[in-house]
Amino acid sequence: MESAPERWLRNIRLSGFTLTMLGLVILAVVVLAPSLKLLVEQQQEMAALEVEVGEQRDSVDNLEDEVARWSDPAYIEAEARDRLLYVYPGEYSYLVIDGATTATTADGAPISDSIQTTQVDWINSIMGSVLTAGLSTDVADDIVPPVIEDPQ
Repeated sequence: MESAPERWLRNIRLSGFTLTMLGLVILAVVVLAPSLKLLVEQQQEMAALEVEVGEQRDSVDNLEDEVARWSDPAYIEAEARDRLLYVYPGEYSYLVIDGATTATTADGAPISDSIQTTQVDWINSIMGSVLTAGLSTDVADDIVPPVIEDPQ
C-alpha cells in the first residue's frame, strides 16, 4: 500500500515546458542574486552618506551663525571685554577671584601685602642654569641644580 506523499509525487507530471521554466527561474535567481546584494549595499551606503551630509549641513549652518555673530561689532566688543578683560580708557576693571579665601605661602604663612626684597641672587641662578645646560654632557635627568647660597 502507498502512502499519501508517494501517491502525490507519482501524480506530478513534469513536461518539457515546466522543466525549461524551472531552469530559467533558477538561472535568473543565480544571475540576479549578486546584483541584488550590490543594490542593497549601495542603498545602505547612500543612506549613511545622506546622514553624513545632513550633519555637515548642520555644521555649516552653525559656522555661518558664528561668522554672522563675529560680524557684529557689539559681539566682538563683548567677547574682548569678557575673554581678554579689555576696558575702555578711563574705565576701571576689577577681577575678583574667590574673595572668600585668604592666600598663603607653601608653608602655610599668610602672604604679606607689603613689598619685600628677594633673598636669592636670581641673575647668578639663571647664568648657572644656562652654563650647566650648555656645557654639560650629562643626561637631563642626571643634572643636579646648583646650590644657591643665601647672601646674608
